[in-house]
Amino acid sequence: RFCAICLGTMRPGHGHALFTAECSHIFHFHCIASNVKHGNQVCPICRSKWKEIPFQGPTADVVHGRSRINPLDCPQEEGWMRILHGMPLPRASPDSGQQHNPVFHASEPNTFNDDEPLDSSLSELLGRDYTESTEGLTKTVEMKTYAEFPAVLASENCDSFTVLIHLKAPSATSRQGQRNHRSVFQSHHERAPVDLVTVLDVSGSMAGTKLALLKRAMGFVIQNLGPSDRLSVVAFSSTARRLFHLRRMTDSGRQLALQAVNSLTSSGGTNIAEGLRKGSNILEDRREKNPVCSIILLSDGQDTYNIAGGSQSRQGPADYQSLLPVSIRRSSQQGQAQVPVHTFGFGADHDAASMHSISESSGGTFSFIEAENVIQDAFAQCIGGLLSVVVQELQVWFECTTPGVIINSVRSGSYASGVSEDRKKGNVDVGDLYAEEERDFLVDVQMPACCTTISTMQNEFEVLGVGCVYKDPVLQEHVNLDVNKVVIQRPRTISPQQKIACLEVDRQKMRVKAADAMSEARGLAEQGNLAGAVCVLGNQRKALSESMAAQGEDRLCIALDAELKEMQDRMASRQVYEASGRAYVLSGLSSHSWQRATARGDSTDSGSSVHGYQTPSMVDMLMRSHTSFISSGGQRSRPTRPPIKPSRSCRGTLQAR
Repeated sequence: RFCAICLGTMRPGHGHALFTAECSHIFHFHCIASNVKHGNQVCPICRSKWKEIPFQGPTADVVHGRSRINPLDCPQEEGWMRILHGMPLPRASPDSGQQHNPVFHASEPNTFNDDEPLDSSLSELLGRDYTESTEGLTKTVEMKTYAEFPAVLASENCDSFTVLIHLKAPSATSRQGQRNHRSVFQSHHERAPVDLVTVLDVSGSMAGTKLALLKRAMGFVIQNLGPSDRLSVVAFSSTARRLFHLRRMTDSGRQLALQAVNSLTSSGGTNIAEGLRKGSNILEDRREKNPVCSIILLSDGQDTYNIAGGSQSRQGPADYQSLLPVSIRRSSQQGQAQVPVHTFGFGADHDAASMHSISESSGGTFSFIEAENVIQDAFAQCIGGLLSVVVQELQVWFECTTPGVIINSVRSGSYASGVSEDRKKGNVDVGDLYAEEERDFLVDVQMPACCTTISTMQNEFEVLGVGCVYKDPVLQEHVNLDVNKVVIQRPRTISPQQKIACLEVDRQKMRVKAADAMSEARGLAEQGNLAGAVCVLGNQRKALSESMAAQGEDRLCIALDAELKEMQDRMASRQVYEASGRAYVLSGLSSHSWQRATARGDSTDSGSSVHGYQTPSMVDMLMRSHTSFISSGGQRSRPTRPPIKPSRSCRGTLQAR
């Protein structure tokens, strides 16, 4: 028997008082007492009105496990009441006495083209409400360019000159346009709806607290999806099964989804490839498509069916690409629109290298869930982004219009970039952006000495022309931004003021160099050279401390130093590196390469120094997660790991502020 409010089991003698209502429906006492304390006297299941209601008095009256008060301080999920009204209790099978729900035992179709149709009325409202709510707001991507120096001597052949291209997505409409009590996630008509598939590890190692916290985290995700969003859940262990088809998260959709998640049990091995294959097929076979789609993959172990030896194998590098479905690999190789797989490594025993490889190849991010009770926050941060996509198919292009100027390189992290054969044109394929998300790309160019034939009035010199085009996912319209010209001075003499480098360019160069150092250190650590890895990170901390941005106590530089120091500590010994260092570093590399927030260590805590790239929508969702977790009786704790001795850097480091 299950409580229809919290979906937990109800068995006399298991420490939970039970309440039997006049209509014969039974609930956990603490669940129903919370429901009626505000005057609600209606049964959540059959909607009959009660004459007698549970009363939390000063003394207990326990008879055969049934009580009129809750003798324990048990977690409560009051927010689920609105969703669970009318949910039927699972029926027991007359044969086995076990709980049985045909949804979870039905045979699967050969093709997953049974997705619930999109609501056409919602689609019409989507565009109309979006247009009305964005009146007077900046709805386009903000693009700025910065030259490394304001001037270069006219007589100088400049072999390397950096231009920074900065992009910022528009705000979510309800954050600025309608400051009522609705959040961006409740304003479903003002954002692009999502098709989401969660692929969840339910192998034997997930038993107990891990599975309970996973169910809680999935409950939070389900609560925050809107009626135009669609969800499907795949559970995998030795094999994989789809719990329900891709369906809209209406009230009834949420009820079924919660019931399905609550039915999960743990057993068997870990077949990540099979889970991903099924999740990918759900999206590939769907008849209709929401503008945004994604897969969330969570696992606490290593694939024991497709990868021999995991990331620790001494027989050579593991073929992690074999874990990716063919459709995702094909779109990645052909440069087509991808289905991003956001991966979450749970605990110390997951295969961080495989999870990072899966996310990197698909355009997703890799998060490291070190402390078990952070899983809901990690999911919250991820869906906070997915539920605020305001830009799609973003392409940035740039062109050298002045004779003699050519492109040396483009630093775009994991974003695909290209330079034409004559090195006069280049581009970066950015893809989706969340509300108020920012991207920074560095273009290094070579400039000739300036002569009268290419100089203009007032010694102005055009280095680059930059533009971009993208699709508005709500209106399904393409937007072209005006070309932004990067112009500097080419005087015969340079003033002291003109020799000062641009602070924005300097800080982004430090970010890229820090990411390079992390990658180099990771390579050394995998080779067993932990001392060398720590030294590389220490050298970068020293260079960072001497930068102009760090001297001005720039927040990005402070955060980078804190992250580099944390990585040094997690490389202090082989034991520490194997337990948490590898996963922490790979999650950091994922974050910096995509310039997108990932969960690692205490990064989801508001007081953490390492929470780069978080958007306001992510922060809002994290606050909701914190509030819901604390109100349900949960306690947050920092991640634990083996004792760490402070690492000895081979150079001085930036002092903690």
